[in-house]
Amino acid sequence: MTRVALPCLCLVTDRVLCRGRSLVAVVEQALAGGVTMVQVREKELDTEAFIAVARAVHACTRRSGVPLIINDRVEVALAVGAEGVHLGQRDRPVVEARRELGAGAIIGLSVESEADVIAAEGWPVDYYGISPVFATATKRDHAPALGLDGVRRLRMLTRRPLIGIGGIQADNAGAVMEAGADGVAVVSAVCAADDPEAAARGLAAVIRPVREERT
Repeated sequence: MTRVALPCLCLVTDRVLCRGRSLVAVVEQALAGGVTMVQVREKELDTEAFIAVARAVHACTRRSGVPLIINDRVEVALAVGAEGVHLGQRDRPVVEARRELGAGAIIGLSVESEADVIAAEGWPVDYYGISPVFATATKRDHAPALGLDGVRRLRMLTRRPLIGIGGIQADNAGAVMEAGADGVAVVSAVCAADDPEAAARGLAAVIRPVREERT
């Protein structure tokens, strides 16, 4: 199975923000622009419909050699052969998901505080999605924004990869990386962009210099 290539640019999908364009078309453009991981998030769909969406997206990510991550739903990940899942604090326990998906799967976990990181350090997790870095309208049930100081504090607590999400755009992605993140995840910055490919390319260009400094 594919492992996370870090630093990375992760696209978290939102069909509503695609402005009437097909999700597959937006994903294809984002991949052409440099997205290195795609997370399909579908809170409202039933399992059958979610599987159909995930299969269509997985066809795109496979062609690009990019891992597909399913938000929350382990059964969907298994059904489509996705490379992994991303779990929230109130989703299925990480240990249970690891048992079902196997050692080769990518498992990400959302963390919103120092306490979340400390609690998860003994769990079989591949990366932490730290959120929200900045205030965001795409996810309303979130904790207060971490800010760059919060990213630095979480960085001191773990050696695991950190992927920042929440209010990240091309003009602040570099600062998030410099604060200690190994990658960023975006939703509206790409899904709602006039040109998703150009938006992804702009983000990748900001991330690249930080990545190169670390190698």
